Amino acid sequence: MKIIHLADLHIGKVVRDFSMIEDQKYFLDQIVKIAEKEKIDAVLIAGDVYDRTIPPEDAVRLFDDFIYKLTQIKTRVLLISGNHDSDERLNFGSRLFVENGVYFCTKFNGQLYKASFEDEFGPINFYLLPFVKASQVRHFYPDEEIDNYDSAVRCVINNAKINKTQRNIILSHQFVAGKSGDISIGGSESLSTKNVAKTLEKSEEKEADEPSKSVGLVECIGYDCFDDFDYVALGHIHKAQRVGRDEIRYAGAPLKYHADETGDDKSVPIVTFNEKGNMDIELRHIKPLRDMRCIKGPMKQLLDKENVVGVEDYIFVVLTDNDIINDAMTIFRQTYPRTMQIRYENDHTRELEMVDPSKFVQMRSFSELITDFYKQMYNDDISEEEMEIMKKIAGKAGIENETN
Repeated sequence: MKIIHLADLHIGKVVRDFSMIEDQKYFLDQIVKIAEKEKIDAVLIAGDVYDRTIPPEDAVRLFDDFIYKLTQIKTRVLLISGNHDSDERLNFGSRLFVENGVYFCTKFNGQLYKASFEDEFGPINFYLLPFVKASQVRHFYPDEEIDNYDSAVRCVINNAKINKTQRNIILSHQFVAGKSGDISIGGSESLSTKNVAKTLEKSEEKEADEPSKSVGLVECIGYDCFDDFDYVALGHIHKAQRVGRDEIRYAGAPLKYHADETGDDKSVPIVTFNEKGNMDIELRHIKPLRDMRCIKGPMKQLLDKENVVGVEDYIFVVLTDNDIINDAMTIFRQTYPRTMQIRYENDHTRELEMVDPSKFVQMRSFSELITDFYKQMYNDDISEEEMEIMKKIAGKAGIENETN
């Protein structure tokens, strides 16, 4: 059996006032072409189908068209919801879709969703675990000791009674890091799963009647939770990477959505499952409709005809001119119409870097600080809904922000 592993499509995303819908359509069309040409048996989508819980109409139409095209070439679709998705909206019509080989699991109902198929090597089982919080799992397993996200996911898997002699694949949309009890974030800071998760549990209790979303850091899961699975198709982190072993993998967002991703090499895992214990993982690069790039230097050099390439790309500009250039954005957009941002790195900015960090924090707004923190933790932009929740939490804690 041969599958394509996708995640974090974020259909309908707008970056710096530029809609990415045309770029997303181009990418999804390439996936359909690959699926048809290479006889892909299933496309796995590990959450964050949409960028918002209430997606715009063009995003819904695009995803509907993508699913329809896959069903027309007899390619199965297995999908879970992510933290950006509305589980109820995404789940609409899911029972009808099974007849056409489309399997949605967008809301945890106490059992690990399972879809089983057969190929020449025997049964192959797909388990679907949507974005879930520890409090949701405790609701179904009140007698289990569940005090963090790691123990919650472990409880769900243990109760699924996985047949280890068969080939088992799981889709999950969580923050998976080091081994349980010793989670490493960013390769530098060692945190215990229990201590990290307690921070989020406290915020859940305070905001029990807020939308079911994780805000901030902390739904850490140890990769050894998934020891019973031959392949783990992860979503949630936008940078493609393996976690612990080659078979536990974040597909990453298929397109670049942030300036920090301009240097990333985006790829899509294509996995061929042979007999138990034997699989091939290919990381396939799919050229985007437009690249997202960062260019750096003095304005005159950057706009010199000899240096201008890829004028249709999305461009982040870092100017090294010491003097501020009036209307620089308008000037750049005459050459690069999709210029997204201009910032300076020069003698003045280097002086600011020498400022006392505590004073630097005082110079920034609550929203700016939270946006930067969220980006460091998730490699993604915080949504308007999540920012509003953070402001409410800050207000209750007596922290000054733009709403008080």
